[in-house]
Amino acid sequence: MSPHPPLTPLDELPARLDAAGFAVVDARTLAEIAGVTPGAFAGWKPSWEDLPRDKYLKDGGNYRFRRHGSFVVEGDAVRHAPHRAHWQPVEYNALHGGIERWFEPLPAALVADPAWTKLLAGLARVASRMRGTQTWYVEAHPFRIDTGKGIGRPTPEGAHRDGVDLVAVILVARRDIRGGETRVFEADGPSGVRFTLDEPWSALLLDDARVVHESTPIQPADPARPGHRDTLVITLRAGGFQRPDAKS
Repeated sequence: MSPHPPLTPLDELPARLDAAGFAVVDARTLAEIAGVTPGAFAGWKPSWEDLPRDKYLKDGGNYRFRRHGSFVVEGDAVRHAPHRAHWQPVEYNALHGGIERWFEPLPAALVADPAWTKLLAGLARVASRMRGTQTWYVEAHPFRIDTGKGIGRPTPEGAHRDGVDLVAVILVARRDIRGGETRVFEADGPSGVRFTLDEPWSALLLDDARVVHESTPIQPADPARPGHRDTLVITLRAGGFQRPDAKS
């Protein structure tokens, strides 16, 4: 049985990230990071019912649905950047790196929600405590991994880094599935931990330079009733967005 996540309260978050390179926060703490009331994110959940299928999967699967949006955060100012392709070098994503992947944009209602802006600004404050105050280039990815055709793979590329500074993996929902265990390993060492995120709006925060991460495949808890795992992945990077014409 997968262990429960090792939760970190807000006042211990900087020390935990510094010591371990990752931290898990519950839904109340994520709301504190954003400076919103508990439950402020719950209205976003219907957005996961309208995610287009990911047409770029190279393993031939039809289990992943997603959208993509880009933002620039300077202090508490959050600017929605023009829609752009998601791109990663092959050094960070051996399966899907090196290609421009054009996903459908985020819903306008989500982007316009004040809690959305506050979440991005709050995560930027976390990143600035790690790296120093600066402009943050943010990419947001709502994902649904479903088991309608059997196995769904949250991270088909395996254990990986994203080529950014801070990664936030936020659980939105788990329904009628088994698996989906989170695993975090030292990037340059043997140590690792495993646990399963199960509380909606709890989050895994990762110092991407220091750890690699993955989530194990999911399968239906009942073959007659396919399920899914919904997440929101937000990455923050200093210096600019990753793009083909720039060094990562």
